[in-house]
Amino acid sequence: MNYFNLILRLLIWFLLTADLSVANIIIGIGVTLLLPNTKAMASLGDWLIVTWDVIVAIPRAYFEAIEMIIFPHRDEEIKPEKVKVRQTPGLIFLDIFLITFTPKTIVVNYRQDGYYDVHWVKRK
Repeated sequence: MNYFNLILRLLIWFLLTADLSVANIIIGIGVTLLLPNTKAMASLGDWLIVTWDVIVAIPRAYFEAIEMIIFPHRDEEIKPEKVKVRQTPGLIFLDIFLITFTPKTIVVNYRQDGYYDVHWVKRK
């Protein structure tokens, strides 16, 4: 396993647990080492695009949360979204994480034919 994958997995672990205690760091290292290793590596350009998507998703998540507080969102729908072309498993995971990170959307299913089923909450 290369160091980049180890650091990425640890970073995701710390984002999910929000705990930097010694015990959690040891558990996180154990979890990252037990996860299956993938041989597919994404290009630097793909990682830059995903990094930009993360930067854009954070203020968008705050805006959507405030909007949901002010205006009730009572309608919902599930619709498929196409996975971006030539994604590695790590980039697919980050894409699902970003979709789920925003308050109005959550991925409920990933299909092997290249689609996510995304649950959307929206205003009338």
